[in-house]
Amino acid sequence: MNICQAIEILEKVIKKPEIGLPDEIFLFVTRIVPMVNVDLLIKDGRNRTLLAWRDDPYNGKGWHIPGGIVRYKEKLMERVIKVAESEIGAPVEFEPEPIAINEIILPQRTRGHFISFLYKGFLPETFEPPNYGLSEKDNGYLKWHNFCPENLIRVHEIYRKYI
Repeated sequence: MNICQAIEILEKVIKKPEIGLPDEIFLFVTRIVPMVNVDLLIKDGRNRTLLAWRDDPYNGKGWHIPGGIVRYKEKLMERVIKVAESEIGAPVEFEPEPIAINEIILPQRTRGHFISFLYKGFLPETFEPPNYGLSEKDNGYLKWHNFCPENLIRVHEIYRKYI
Protein backbone atom coordinates (compact mmCIF):
# COMPACT_ATOMS: atom_id res chain seq x y z
CA MET A 1 0.00 0.00 0.00
CA ASN A 2 1.33 3.45 -0.84
CA ILE A 3 0.81 6.67 1.12
CA CYS A 4 -2.00 7.89 -1.15
CA GLN A 5 -3.95 4.68 -0.53
CA ALA A 6 -3.38 4.96 3.21
CA ILE A 7 -4.63 8.55 3.19
CA GLU A 8 -7.70 7.50 1.21
CA ILE A 9 -8.50 4.90 3.89
CA LEU A 10 -8.04 7.45 6.69
CA GLU A 11 -10.30 9.97 4.95
CA LYS A 12 -13.06 7.33 4.79
CA VAL A 13 -12.74 6.78 8.55
CA ILE A 14 -12.62 10.50 9.41
CA LYS A 15 -16.18 11.50 8.57
CA LYS A 16 -16.35 14.96 10.18
CA PRO A 17 -12.99 16.27 11.43
CA GLU A 18 -14.70 19.47 12.61
CA ILE A 19 -16.45 17.35 15.26
CA GLY A 20 -13.31 15.47 16.27
CA LEU A 21 -11.12 12.55 15.29
CA PRO A 22 -11.23 8.89 16.29
CA ASP A 23 -8.90 8.44 19.27
CA GLU A 24 -6.27 6.41 17.42
CA ILE A 25 -6.03 8.96 14.61
CA PHE A 26 -6.01 11.89 17.05
CA LEU A 27 -3.13 10.38 19.02
CA PHE A 28 -1.22 9.70 15.80
CA VAL A 29 -1.71 13.28 14.64
CA THR A 30 -0.38 14.56 17.99
CA ARG A 31 2.85 12.67 17.26
CA ILE A 32 3.45 14.53 13.99
CA VAL A 33 1.79 17.96 14.28
CA PRO A 34 1.66 20.60 17.04
CA MET A 35 -1.82 20.89 18.52
CA VAL A 36 -3.57 24.23 18.99
CA ASN A 37 -5.55 24.45 22.20
CA VAL A 38 -7.36 26.90 24.45
CA ASP A 39 -6.98 27.00 28.22
CA LEU A 40 -9.52 28.72 30.47
CA LEU A 41 -8.39 30.77 33.46
CA ILE A 42 -11.72 31.19 35.25
CA LYS A 43 -11.93 33.59 38.18
CA ASP A 44 -14.73 34.76 40.45
CA GLY A 45 -15.37 38.02 42.35
CA ARG A 46 -13.06 36.87 45.18
CA ASN A 47 -10.23 36.19 42.69
CA ARG A 48 -10.47 32.44 43.22
CA THR A 49 -9.50 30.20 40.29
CA LEU A 50 -11.59 27.27 39.14
CA LEU A 51 -9.40 24.22 38.51
CA ALA A 52 -10.19 20.65 37.51
CA TRP A 53 -8.55 17.43 38.67
CA ARG A 54 -6.75 15.40 36.02
CA ASP A 55 -5.17 11.97 36.10
CA ASP A 56 -3.95 10.87 32.69
CA PRO A 57 -0.96 9.02 31.21
CA TYR A 58 0.44 12.11 29.46
CA ASN A 59 0.35 14.75 32.22
CA GLY A 60 -0.01 12.74 35.41
CA LYS A 61 -2.12 13.60 38.45
CA GLY A 62 -2.91 17.09 39.61
CA TRP A 63 -4.98 20.23 39.22
CA HIS A 64 -5.20 21.85 35.83
CA ILE A 65 -6.81 24.73 34.03
CA PRO A 66 -9.70 23.44 31.90
CA GLY A 67 -8.99 23.43 28.20
CA GLY A 68 -9.46 21.75 24.88
CA ILE A 69 -7.98 21.24 21.45
CA VAL A 70 -9.29 23.31 18.58
CA ARG A 71 -11.12 21.29 15.92
CA TYR A 72 -10.68 21.65 12.16
CA LYS A 73 -12.17 24.96 10.92
CA GLU A 74 -13.25 25.93 14.44
CA LYS A 75 -12.60 29.46 15.70
CA LEU A 76 -10.72 29.82 18.98
CA MET A 77 -13.65 31.49 20.75
CA GLU A 78 -15.98 28.69 19.60
CA ARG A 79 -13.67 26.18 21.34
CA VAL A 80 -13.57 28.39 24.46
CA ILE A 81 -17.38 28.31 24.65
CA LYS A 82 -17.55 24.55 24.02
CA VAL A 83 -14.90 23.81 26.67
CA ALA A 84 -16.80 25.93 29.20
CA GLU A 85 -19.99 24.01 28.38
CA SER A 86 -18.40 20.55 28.50
CA GLU A 87 -15.93 20.98 31.39
CA ILE A 88 -17.62 23.63 33.56
CA GLY A 89 -21.25 22.89 32.74
CA ALA A 90 -22.17 26.57 32.65
CA PRO A 91 -21.81 29.57 30.36
CA VAL A 92 -18.77 31.65 31.27
CA GLU A 93 -18.08 35.29 30.41
CA PHE A 94 -14.70 35.60 28.65
CA GLU A 95 -12.39 38.39 27.61
CA PRO A 96 -12.23 38.31 23.79
CA GLU A 97 -8.42 38.36 23.52
CA PRO A 98 -6.12 35.73 25.02
CA ILE A 99 -4.02 36.89 27.98
CA ALA A 100 -1.14 34.57 27.02
CA ILE A 101 0.06 32.47 24.11
CA ASN A 102 2.55 29.71 24.89
CA GLU A 103 4.39 27.08 22.93
CA ILE A 104 4.63 23.94 25.04
CA ILE A 105 7.02 21.16 24.08
CA LEU A 106 7.02 18.11 26.34
CA PRO A 107 9.44 15.16 26.43
CA GLN A 108 6.84 12.58 25.33
CA ARG A 109 6.12 12.06 21.65
CA THR A 110 2.33 11.61 21.90
CA ARG A 111 0.62 14.87 22.91
CA GLY A 112 4.05 16.47 23.13
CA HIS A 113 3.73 19.83 21.33
CA PHE A 114 1.07 22.52 21.82
CA ILE A 115 0.39 26.11 20.93
CA SER A 116 -1.84 27.23 23.83
CA PHE A 117 -4.05 30.28 24.01
CA LEU A 118 -5.00 31.27 27.58
CA TYR A 119 -8.35 33.05 27.93
CA LYS A 120 -9.54 34.75 31.10
CA GLY A 121 -13.13 34.12 32.13
CA PHE A 122 -15.43 35.08 34.97
CA LEU A 123 -18.10 33.29 36.99
CA PRO A 124 -20.09 34.68 39.92
CA GLU A 125 -18.96 33.89 43.47
CA THR A 126 -22.16 31.93 43.91
CA PHE A 127 -21.22 29.39 41.21
CA GLU A 128 -21.05 25.90 42.68
CA PRO A 129 -19.18 23.40 40.51
CA PRO A 130 -21.50 20.63 39.29
CA ASN A 131 -19.50 17.68 40.64
CA TYR A 132 -22.43 15.27 40.58
CA GLY A 133 -21.18 11.89 41.76
CA LEU A 134 -17.49 12.81 41.52
CA SER A 135 -14.92 12.73 44.30
CA GLU A 136 -11.96 15.12 44.46
CA LYS A 137 -9.62 12.61 42.78
CA ASP A 138 -11.93 11.86 39.83
CA ASN A 139 -11.11 13.30 36.41
CA GLY A 140 -13.05 16.50 35.84
CA TYR A 141 -13.76 17.29 39.50
CA LEU A 142 -13.94 21.10 39.78
CA LYS A 143 -12.85 23.16 42.76
CA TRP A 144 -12.33 26.84 43.54
CA HIS A 145 -8.78 27.67 44.69
CA ASN A 146 -7.71 30.75 46.67
CA PHE A 147 -4.05 30.05 45.85
CA CYS A 148 -2.24 27.98 43.29
CA PRO A 149 -2.05 24.40 44.59
CA GLU A 150 1.31 22.67 44.91
CA ASN A 151 0.07 19.73 42.85
CA LEU A 152 -0.61 21.64 39.63
CA ILE A 153 0.11 19.41 36.61
CA ARG A 154 3.59 20.08 35.26
CA VAL A 155 2.43 21.31 31.85
CA HIS A 156 0.43 24.08 33.56
CA GLU A 157 3.31 25.40 35.66
CA ILE A 158 3.47 28.21 33.09
CA TYR A 159 0.13 29.40 34.49
CA ARG A 160 1.11 29.42 38.16
CA LYS A 161 1.58 33.23 38.15
CA TYR A 162 -2.02 33.71 36.94
CA ILE A 163 -3.58 31.46 39.57
